[in-house]
Amino acid sequence: MAKLTVNQLNRRELLASFLAAPVALNGCARREPLPPLPPGEIVGASAAVGHRLRQSAALELADDQWQRARVVIIGGGIAGLAAARTLLRAGVDDFVLLELEDAIGGTSRSGTGDVVSYPWGAHYVPAPTRENLPLVELFDELDVFEGVDERGDPVVAEPFRCRFPQERLFYKGRWYDGLYLWAGASADDLRQWQAFQREIDAWVSWRDGRGRRAFAIPMASGSDDPEVTRLDQITMAEWMDERHFSSDRLRWLVDYSCRDDYGLRLSETSAWAGLFYFASRRDVPGGDSRPFITWPEGNGRIVSHLYRQVKSQCRLGWAVLDVNPGANGIEVIASRYTDSTLAGWRADKVIFAAPQFLTRFMIRPYCETVPAHVSEFQYSAWAVANVTLTTPPQSRDAPLAWDNVLYESPSLGYVSATHQCGMDYGTSVLTYYYPLCAADPVTERQRLLDTDRDAWADVVLTDLEVAHPELRQTALRLDVMRWGHAMIRPTPGFVWGGARQAASRPFRGIHFAHADLSGIALFEEAFFRGMTAAEQVVAELQV
Repeated sequence: MAKLTVNQLNRRELLASFLAAPVALNGCARREPLPPLPPGEIVGASAAVGHRLRQSAALELADDQWQRARVVIIGGGIAGLAAARTLLRAGVDDFVLLELEDAIGGTSRSGTGDVVSYPWGAHYVPAPTRENLPLVELFDELDVFEGVDERGDPVVAEPFRCRFPQERLFYKGRWYDGLYLWAGASADDLRQWQAFQREIDAWVSWRDGRGRRAFAIPMASGSDDPEVTRLDQITMAEWMDERHFSSDRLRWLVDYSCRDDYGLRLSETSAWAGLFYFASRRDVPGGDSRPFITWPEGNGRIVSHLYRQVKSQCRLGWAVLDVNPGANGIEVIASRYTDSTLAGWRADKVIFAAPQFLTRFMIRPYCETVPAHVSEFQYSAWAVANVTLTTPPQSRDAPLAWDNVLYESPSLGYVSATHQCGMDYGTSVLTYYYPLCAADPVTERQRLLDTDRDAWADVVLTDLEVAHPELRQTALRLDVMRWGHAMIRPTPGFVWGGARQAASRPFRGIHFAHADLSGIALFEEAFFRGMTAAEQVVAELQV
């Protein structure tokens, strides 16, 4: 399939395929010539490199190409970094971490510009409660806290708490505070909103016979009681239909939440995952969600902290080609994609901290006979753009917020990277998020990759011009990151259907660690899975 470019396609058709038809028509209705697109590029090389490496032939290495490592970690996202940190804290320093990209962090990585650092994916973490001790310890290392509250939960210091105003919503020509559209809400809208909150409060209060919450973070600490797991058998849309939640405003907010965390629409998301979004982040019924911890570069700040601890054991730009478990250990062969240099490691254990779909291309027994559970793992595609502007977006009605959402757009709007550091004037950076949410993830992934930088730039600017007509004139640069497998898709039957449980079990010395094993793509889940796999390895090594 040929790439879609602004020059090769009918521009109206391009915009209509990514944005609502009225937006496309309005974007093409301008009589004056459009200014040239700002410069920029596609960031990240993993898609093309990864696809090429999957076609690698059988490999033979000379004796001098082999090295010895007690543990090999595959993948340098949060799960891989958490695993490396856990090994090091247990006294195991004879390990190597192999990461395909030339930058560490996976979907939590960040970029650095002339103005400010900015996220390329995940951009916040809800403050952990006292029960999640490993995360409390991690954020304590980052000096995020300033004491504890009356319940004993850590209190986030002001510089790291999401700056006010936190959220706003653009609807029919003006901005409104918050993400629920209160303006113009009918009595029935408000009744349904309150009823929905009562449903969420009931799940926040719920405990099983062992005292476990229905929805907890990490999810492994929550309940597997049938009353909870049966929610995974229907969609969130069906759950809302059963309760006669028909309010357009309520359904929009829940649909937005599913797109935001899962890259799925309301009609495709498991009801378990939909309710998890709202209930897991609340401590008590009627209470607010946990405050957000964030930095201008988002979770890239955490990545940098973890990377500093294990940098000497990390090998960036190395693509794993073959993982071959044998009677005397595991052989791992990798290629440095810049020059195709091959190297091998003989290890006692492997921590596979990459997504499950890659197992069929890397683990030799899986290549020969793909386990049934692997095909159950499906992933949403995302595009993220960072736009540098000469001046912050002009705003009326409600001031520029950290999170800025367009009610009538298929995108998630943008986060202001410069908002958190108080840069209210001068050059600014917006991080724009677009999840590709159609039912077929393979088609959506192809559409993501077939759309070039200029086409994406036109989509981003046309979308945001609805709220900020001056944006095209003030844009200095626009770069795009394409995440083909950004996050696991918790469709009905996946979270509690058995596939992720089967994928979590070690295989011949290979321990698996990735957020997809939880069925939800959260920082906390990736950290937990990496830490858990490393603890299992430490126990088996009898350290």
